[in-house]
Amino acid sequence: QVQLVESGGGRVQVGESLILTCEVSGRSFSRSSTAWFRQASGKEREFVAGLRWSQGRLDYSPFVKGRATIARDEAKNVVSLQMNSLKTEDTAVYYCAVGNPLSYSTDPASFDAWGQGTQVTVSS
Repeated sequence: QVQLVESGGGRVQVGESLILTCEVSGRSFSRSSTAWFRQASGKEREFVAGLRWSQGRLDYSPFVKGRATIARDEAKNVVSLQMNSLKTEDTAVYYCAVGNPLSYSTDPASFDAWGQGTQVTVSS
């Protein structure tokens, strides 16, 4: 059974940073693509950042490019997302996801397992 457990969310001030982590179990991490998505209240889930393999293709959405870093720790089966210079519009529930690298894209449909989500609230 695949499990993804996110942590690191919380309430921060504009301009601050935080690191979200996601521990993956029950699946070959090295053979999975990994990504972070977010969903703000009343909006659709949107892609934030993703890695097709442990190295190689790396994607960031325009709204976080330059402010976010996605990374994987293959030894710990953990994928992290560091976000800097946070804005109020970054407020959302953040989800990690894993999928088949052969069908990797920024579309949520290309990921087949999801975490429960972690709330990030940025206040001014």
